[in-house]
Amino acid sequence: MFEPYISILGNFAKAFAVGGLICMIAQIVINYTDLTAGKILVLFMLSGVVLQGLGLYQYLVDFGGAGATVPISGFGYLLANGAMKGAQKGFFGAVTGALSAASAGISAAVIFSFLMALIFKSKSKKN
Repeated sequence: MFEPYISILGNFAKAFAVGGLICMIAQIVINYTDLTAGKILVLFMLSGVVLQGLGLYQYLVDFGGAGATVPISGFGYLLANGAMKGAQKGFFGAVTGALSAASAGISAAVIFSFLMALIFKSKSKKN
């Protein structure tokens, strides 16, 4: 009777653990290095690409689900996965595969950013 609910809670716990581990690694990098936020974002995105290229990130996605796909390293995984699938059709397929795999997320980011810019007025940060 409660078996489906326990399974769902287990999936939530795994996603929380994987996402939390990725965030913990990011916090350690922030605390103990002088890297800027932009460089850390690129580092994590490229780590997702490299890990998927080596075939390792898929195991993390299979275990942690959204805990592995939502962070910025998941975007790198998505790009690499799309490129690898598209590469079966040749070089052009590799380029378009990466872009088509990430197109929904990129489109949503652009559209919602535009809508927020229409609704709210930006202000410069005062020190």
